[in-house]
Amino acid sequence: MVTPHKVESDATTRNYGRFIISPLENGFGQTLGTALRRVLLSSLEGAAVTSIRVSDVHHEFSAIPNVREDMTQLILQVKQLRLTLVDSESARLKLEHRGEGTVTAADIVCPPDVEIVNSDLYLFTADSPDAHIEMEFEVQKGRGYSPAEERGRLPIGELPVDAIF
Repeated sequence: MVTPHKVESDATTRNYGRFIISPLENGFGQTLGTALRRVLLSSLEGAAVTSIRVSDVHHEFSAIPNVREDMTQLILQVKQLRLTLVDSESARLKLEHRGEGTVTAADIVCPPDVEIVNSDLYLFTADSPDAHIEMEFEVQKGRGYSPAEERGRLPIGELPVDAIF
């Protein structure tokens, strides 16, 4: 077996690094690259929504009054939110919508230490002029993946969300 004896840093910046490890036997580059990627991705810290509360909704299989999407579809959309949480470990975000129309992540009201990176993300469509939807999102910092089952007991109406940090 050939052991690598040369490691070079080809190009590095604040957000990018390219490293050359040689020589390697056929197929070992892919194996080594996959292992490095998994280790690096699992050590990155991020922020994600860990629970959601919607007015007049008590479980994840409910329909949301005057909204085209149901709760399951909304949770799938919320999981796609990309956030930065600066100075704290957790935060609560709020959203209130009246009337009909499309609602995006830009409609979420955030505290000063939270920024929504993908503010153009579609969340739901209110399809009635009588619609009045209130939501709260719990955001936490973490690493890797955190299943909803790890949230423990939450207050009634607060629904846990799988978090991909």
